[in-house]
Amino acid sequence: MSVLLDRNTRVIVQGMGREGRFHADRMKEYGTKVVGGTKPGAGGTFIDGIPMFDTVASAVEETGANASIVFVPAPAAMDALLEAIDAQIELVIAITEGIPVADMLKVAAVLETAATTLVGPNGPGAITPGQSKIGIMPAENFSPGGVGFVSRSGTLTYEIADLLTRAGLGQSTCIGVGGDPVIGLPTPDAVRLLNEDPATEAIVIVGEIGGSAEERAAEYLRAEGKKPAVAFIAGRSAPPGKRMGHAGAIVSGNQGTAESKVRGFEEAGIPVASAPSDIPRLLKEVLHH
Repeated sequence: MSVLLDRNTRVIVQGMGREGRFHADRMKEYGTKVVGGTKPGAGGTFIDGIPMFDTVASAVEETGANASIVFVPAPAAMDALLEAIDAQIELVIAITEGIPVADMLKVAAVLETAATTLVGPNGPGAITPGQSKIGIMPAENFSPGGVGFVSRSGTLTYEIADLLTRAGLGQSTCIGVGGDPVIGLPTPDAVRLLNEDPATEAIVIVGEIGGSAEERAAEYLRAEGKKPAVAFIAGRSAPPGKRMGHAGAIVSGNQGTAESKVRGFEEAGIPVASAPSDIPRLLKEVLHH
C-alpha cells in the first residue's frame, strides 16, 4: 500500500492548456493512468489522445476517475477545486500558483466536511515512485523504496529525492504540500499519512520558515511516531519579517522561525540536517539505530 496514489489511481487533468498538456504527457509516460481532461466547450473531443469533458462530474461518471490535477489559472482555480470536491474526487492536486487567499479560505471551509484530500496549491504534486506520478516533478529523480517524504518546497523536493536515490534510499510516497499560506493537506497531516503507511520505513520532512506546521508535525511525531524521521528547514538564514520565495514563508514574532522549528524537531528526537546533502547520511544513521 502507498498513501494517496498508486498504480490504480485514475486521473483527470483540469485545465488542458499548454502546461496541462505538457505534464499530462509526462505523467502518461511515467505510467500514470490519465483517463480524461476537462476544458469547457471541448467535451466529446480528444486532446493528445486524452478524452475531454465539459465538467468534472461527467469526466468522473465516464472514466471512474478518483484523482484530479489542476492547472487552471489562478482567477478560476477556486471554481475548479470546488467542482472537483463536489464531484467527490478522492485526491485533488493543485499545481496553480497565486490563488487568492480569500478563495482558498472558501475551499478550506468546504474541505472540512468533504471526502476529498487536496494537496497544494502551489506545489509540485505527489508521486509514488514506480507506480504513479500526479504532478510536475522530474520523475527520474525518484526511485521506489521505503522513505516517505513531505516537502513545502518544490525544487528542494527534486534535489533531495535525487540525493536519496543516489544514496540507494528509494521513496514510498513523496508529497509536495505547497508553499501557500492556506493549503489543503498541511505538513502534520501528510506526516501522519506516512507514519501510518506500512510501506514507509522512515520519514523525511522538508520544512521552511513561516507558520507552525513543522512544529505541529514534530509534536505529532513525538507523541505518535512509529518511524524514524529526519528534518531539514529551508530559509534558516532569512532575517525575520522577510518573505522567502513562498507566500507562506514569513516569520512573525517568534513563531515560524527556523530556530523554533529546529528546536521542535530536536526536542522530538528528530535530527535536523544542516544542508540537504546531510539528509541521506542522517537517514542511514536513524534507520540502522
